[in-house]
Amino acid sequence: MSKFGELIDVEIPVLLDFYTEGNEESIAMHSILRDVAATLGDKAKVIKIDVDKNMELAEALRVKGLPTLIIYKDGEMKWRHSGVENTNRLIEIIQEFV
Repeated sequence: MSKFGELIDVEIPVLLDFYTEGNEESIAMHSILRDVAATLGDKAKVIKIDVDKNMELAEALRVKGLPTLIIYKDGEMKWRHSGVENTNRLIEIIQEFV
């Protein structure tokens, strides 16, 4: 979990995508997140977290539905959403925290 703290305790927004490969909505988010990351460049980080490989973290954050998207900044959760979100809306939300 200490690595997780290092990931989220940064001055730029960090968008976490909790997903599994067997979940269609999670797979649909892959290209959306790629576009978000490309648009925002170094203004934000996009990190994908496979729930199957990170069960303990997913449980600690009470991730139930997939995909679950969470934005952290300076180690603090700023926004959370379960389900698919479109590219423009995600960019808009992240820019609120840049």
